[in-house]
Order: sequence, then structure tokens, then C-alpha cells
Amino acid sequence: EVQLAESGGGLVQPGGSLRLSCAASGFTFSGAAMSWVRQAPGKRPEWVSSISSDGGGTAYADSVENRFTISRDNAKNTLYLQLTSLKPEDTAVYHCVRGGRLTYSSYGIRGQGTQVTVSS
Repeated sequence: EVQLAESGGGLVQPGGSLRLSCAASGFTFSGAAMSWVRQAPGKRPEWVSSISSDGGGTAYADSVENRFTISRDNAKNTLYLQLTSLKPEDTAVYHCVRGGRLTYSSYGIRGQGTQVTVSS
């Protein structure tokens, strides 16, 4: 069974930073592209970032380019998202998902996600 467990969210002031983690199991993590998507209250899920299976390729939404950094540790089956220069509009539940930007929707959102709240 595929399991994705996100952690690391919290309440942070504008301009602050957080590091999100996602522990993956139930599939060959090292062979899978991975993504982060976020969902704000009352809105549809928004793609945030993707990384290739070997970590050599990354992509970001324009809204987070140069502020967020996606990475992975295949030895630990863990995906990361470093969030910096956070803005109130970054407030959302963040989910890690299997697949790249064009394919993650076919795998669906499985984990509970981790809440990120940016507020003063």
C-alpha cells in the first residue's frame, strides 16, 4: 500500500521559513518522480513543485520560484520542500504526491498533508 506521510508544517510569520518532509513507502521511491501540491481553504489543489526520480530535474510554479526548494533523499525514501520568504498567500495544506507535474493527478492525493499557516 502506498503511504505518504507529510510533516514539518506550522505557524510562521511572513518572511519566515519552514522545511516540509514526506516519508514514502509502498512503492519504489527511487524510481518515481514526486511533487508537492497545496490546497487552500475553498480552493482547488495547486501544483507547487516537482522533482525527477534521481533529483536531477526540478520545476516550480511561478508563485514559488526562487523561494521554495524541492529535494529528495532516495536512501531515506524522503521528499523535502524548503519554504523561505513565506507570504500569507502560501497558507495551505501541503501534500506530497507521486508523479511529476503532468502525471500526479492520476495518482491522486493520498496523505493527510501538513498545514502551513503564514500570519503575523
